[in-house]
Amino acid sequence: MSLTAKDKDTVRTFWAKVSANAEAIGSDALSRMLVVYPQTKTYFSHWKDLSPGSAPVKKHGATVMGGVADAVAKIDDLTAGLLSLSELHAFTLRVDPANFKILSHNILVVLAIMFPTDFTPEVHVSMDKFLSAVALALSEKYR
Repeated sequence: MSLTAKDKDTVRTFWAKVSANAEAIGSDALSRMLVVYPQTKTYFSHWKDLSPGSAPVKKHGATVMGGVADAVAKIDDLTAGLLSLSELHAFTLRVDPANFKILSHNILVVLAIMFPTDFTPEVHVSMDKFLSAVALALSEKYR
């Protein structure tokens, strides 16, 4: 699914509303991923505390959402815009790209919980398409 101009506008508008809460969104989404999909913990075994809301989870959640903010800014060319992140995750961190989809799903869940009024069906569709496109762009260097 490609992002239409309307999808891009919807993502930008929604992100402008929620971005002030990016750290909390990231922390909650990453916390949920580690609990609901415990196999993802293997990538963070060097952390002393993997519990929801712990300092390393909060820190990496903020990092993840910084990447999402970067993706929103580069929404017109995600593959080129996220190339360095794709290389990092493929070659250095060696993260299974299936995990990008898992984290994307958890971000959607948190957005729906935190912003029930703003997270309309139209926003849901556009954000889902956007996060899927981000996951695909991050998977680019795996091919």
